[in-house]
Amino acid sequence: MVKTLSKWLGIVIFGLVIAIGSLTFGARYHDGPLEIFAGGPFRSGELLAVPSDWNVLRDRQTVEFQTLEPPISRTIWLVVYDGRLFFTSGYMKSAIGSKLKRWPYQLEHDNRIILRIDGKLYEQRLHRITSGPDIVPVLDEFDRKYGDSMGIGAAEVTEGYTWMYEVAGR
Repeated sequence: MVKTLSKWLGIVIFGLVIAIGSLTFGARYHDGPLEIFAGGPFRSGELLAVPSDWNVLRDRQTVEFQTLEPPISRTIWLVVYDGRLFFTSGYMKSAIGSKLKRWPYQLEHDNRIILRIDGKLYEQRLHRITSGPDIVPVLDEFDRKYGDSMGIGAAEVTEGYTWMYEVAGR
């Protein structure tokens, strides 16, 4: 009985690993990300001029963006503060975060991105913020929007545990 149960449990776990691996690999060829799985480069969308401010996104939960080198897309949380758009990437000094989150390191070589919002494309850059007066209000907006469970303080940004970015024009 235990041998049979162990065998079936092993088969189920193996099947899950194969399914998740296939989805992760296959998503790289998809037109954009598949929720939490990074996707391929955007193949659809209309290129538009950047809006004068991003307040229209204030209550939106996520947007898609694509790095250019390498051309990989992902979904990310966002906040708008003072009409400006911000992203963060947490756990950057943790063993897992520094291995799984490659895009922040890739931006150090080429910070150009493409945003895709409701089928519209916007060519932008991500500028990392490590100090300054915007850190606390941006983090406060993350807390308002996503809840206090974010638990990010200014020290996490200035010490590099969380990387903060402002979306800016090219």
